[in-house]
Amino acid sequence: MGSYSIGEALNLLLKQSKWKPKVDELRMREEWETIVGKTISKYTRNLNLYDRKLTIYTDVAALKQELLLGKEALIVRINEYFEETIVSEIIIK
Repeated sequence: MGSYSIGEALNLLLKQSKWKPKVDELRMREEWETIVGKTISKYTRNLNLYDRKLTIYTDVAALKQELLLGKEALIVRINEYFEETIVSEIIIK
């Protein structure tokens, strides 16, 4: 029988149970302000992460445009923050 640390055992459980995408989505919602900053966090109202596609909702047209132009940089920032690829595409609504 192999020996695992608690962190390794939890990660293995998440991957095998398919809970990991939901945990990633919840973690992203909790840490969104840290990832993107106060201003963007304040004007985005909802986040959904499904099948590595992050959907961001905002009613501010200028922010929508800024997010559209900075999609690639935001994907890189999110994946670096999580230290793995959890987002491959961003949809802004």
